Amino acid sequence: MTRHVVTIWKHGLTPVLPQPINPALLRHAQQRAANVQNRIADTITRFAGSMAFVYIHVIWFTVWIASGVEAYPYGLLTMIVSLEAIFLSTFVMISQNRADAKRQVIADEQWRTVKEEDQQNRELLELSNQILELTKAVHAKIGPAPGESVR
Repeated sequence: MTRHVVTIWKHGLTPVLPQPINPALLRHAQQRAANVQNRIADTITRFAGSMAFVYIHVIWFTVWIASGVEAYPYGLLTMIVSLEAIFLSTFVMISQNRADAKRQVIADEQWRTVKEEDQQNRELLELSNQILELTKAVHAKIGPAPGESVR
C-alpha cells in the first residue's frame, strides 16, 4: 500500500483505486488490436470524440469563411462537411458495435461463472446430503447420547 493511500485513509477520505481489468476484456482488446482496420477505426473514433476535433473544426470553418475561399452559401464547404458527417456516423456505429462486443464478452464471462457456481452449489448440496445421511447412520448405530431424548 502506498504512503499516499495511507495518508488519505488517516484523513477520513476514501482512496481512489484503479478499476481492475477484466481478463476477458483484456483478451478481447488484444484480439481487436491485432487487426489493422480496428486500430485505424479506434484511432479515428477516439480523435473524433475529442475536443481537439471540435477546436480544429471551429478554426477551419472560421478561416474558410473569413478568408473568402468561396462565396456564400458555401457549397463546397457544405459538401465536405456532409461527406465528413457520413464517415463520422459510420465510425460512431463502429464504436457502438465495439461497445456491444465488449458487453457481450462480459456477459459471456458472467454466464460461464454462473454455470460454474451452479455446478459447485449442486456438488456442495450433494456433499451436505451425504454428510446428513452419514450423521443419521452414525446416530442410529450408536443410539442417542446420554440425556438426549429419543424421537
